[in-house]
Amino acid sequence: MSKHTEKKISVLIVDDHPPLRAGVRAILEKTPDIYVIGEAGSGEEAEKLLDELRPKIILLDLKMPNFSPLAFEKWARENYPETITLVLTAHDRDAYLASMMEAGAVGFLDKESRAEQLIEAIRRAAHGEYLITNEQLIRARNWKKEAGEKWEKLTEREREVLLLMEKGLSNKAIAKRVGVTLKTVAYHVSAIFDRLDVESRHEAAAWYQKYFPKDLE
Repeated sequence: MSKHTEKKISVLIVDDHPPLRAGVRAILEKTPDIYVIGEAGSGEEAEKLLDELRPKIILLDLKMPNFSPLAFEKWARENYPETITLVLTAHDRDAYLASMMEAGAVGFLDKESRAEQLIEAIRRAAHGEYLITNEQLIRARNWKKEAGEKWEKLTEREREVLLLMEKGLSNKAIAKRVGVTLKTVAYHVSAIFDRLDVESRHEAAAWYQKYFPKDLE
């Protein structure tokens, strides 16, 4: 990269752990063509700094208090399409990967990545490269097939019942909440078991928790 023809790449670090932010900053400050334009320790602060600083790259953690990474990424894509998001996380689950890819993130990196890998990813992303690997694409495709196809088989009422089951409500409590008979709830529960290919309420709840983790919402 030619220093006199390329601008420095501005990076906003979004993570609620100060030691992690400090470590990433220390790595990037040694790199002449990259600089940390700001740090955010919360989703609210990330939105504020993104609006004020307009960084080229966001390094986004997925696990922060009172924070929806999906909502943030969708908002960022809609309002600041010139900014590029790289997920930097210790939580490499297929649900996170597929959901953040669909929301618009161009890379999904492990916090254990070497400094050289992180720097290379930032440079490549800044130059318009899509960094999701073939292996990650396959994982995301399989997740969407398993989660998406089964979810689409459920009716709106069945989805509602499944969510209440996942919260631990009994059939009687669900019937009262939804305003239907106990027999109707039992019918929906049976249909859910068939469509998800599970045999118990526990398995149905576990399926939902696996494919739709709450911390992404």
